[in-house]
Amino acid sequence: MTATTETVKTETPEATTGARRNEKVGNVVSTKMSKTIVVEVEMRKAHPKYKRIVKSNKKFYAHDEQNSARVGDVVRIRETRPLSKLKRWALEEIVRRSSLSQIEDAAPKAV
Repeated sequence: MTATTETVKTETPEATTGARRNEKVGNVVSTKMSKTIVVEVEMRKAHPKYKRIVKSNKKFYAHDEQNSARVGDVVRIRETRPLSKLKRWALEEIVRRSSLSQIEDAAPKAV
């Protein structure tokens, strides 16, 4: 007696649009590597015992394909597949440009 069973795949809206990826917002602290930025994210968390807000910083390496981000910019990064030993994030958007980078772009370079 052989019974054939078919499994029907039901696609959820999440599966069709892609998996929900983790996102973080932070400041760009370094752009010295090619197509890579270092983003520092400040996390604020209440101390478990004393309930005081404690700040902690963590740096993330993110992929920046066009090298568009500058030091001081506020950016949003999104989790992605591992791109290198340390890179697991990709630049999603530049939330706010740094005023320092705008001054550098406006000033003509002297040769």
